Amino acid sequence: MIDFLFSQYKGYPTHQIVLEIIAILFGLASVLFAKKNNILVYPTGIVSTIIFVYLLYKWSLIGDMLINGYYATMSIYGWVLWSQKKDDIIEYPISIMDKRDIIKAVVIFFITVLFVVFIYKFFNKFTDWTAYVDTFTTGIFFVGMWLMAKRKIENWILWIIGDIISIPLYFYKGYTFTSLQYFIFTIIAIYAFKEWKKSLAKTI
Repeated sequence: MIDFLFSQYKGYPTHQIVLEIIAILFGLASVLFAKKNNILVYPTGIVSTIIFVYLLYKWSLIGDMLINGYYATMSIYGWVLWSQKKDDIIEYPISIMDKRDIIKAVVIFFITVLFVVFIYKFFNKFTDWTAYVDTFTTGIFFVGMWLMAKRKIENWILWIIGDIISIPLYFYKGYTFTSLQYFIFTIIAIYAFKEWKKSLAKTI
């Protein structure tokens, strides 16, 4: 069983395996902070995404690298938004998407997908079915990250969808630790959605 799960790591440099584990731990911490609506979601997330940008570059996973590069950038953006207060009142509390948010989300999704398609074609990465799935999950995760920065509760729905798809995807690619991370992410995201929903109900 152990050999089935982790045989993909044979021949991997030890430092890359250690870095992947560290990135996963910071990633898990980030999602737990997000679940608690705690601003520490961002500094912990930045550490995780920067490490993954390096690893994914080494693994030649361009689409995934772009996702994590975007995460790092949006983490800074989200950190700024979550820090904003007016008369000690948070300017961006947990809320529900309105029509303008939905339109922006759809636009971000399609622009992201088109951008990834362009990048994949440029680097000739459409050589496996996983590349096509990557374009879809990248769009989902880009929108999810943007919605989290805006503290929109629907961000968790997108995380759940993207995480579920990523579990078998990363295992197939040979990154068992990252696959397990997305499995845990899915569970946390489900509970986080419920927790944010309760918090939102108190303010209505």
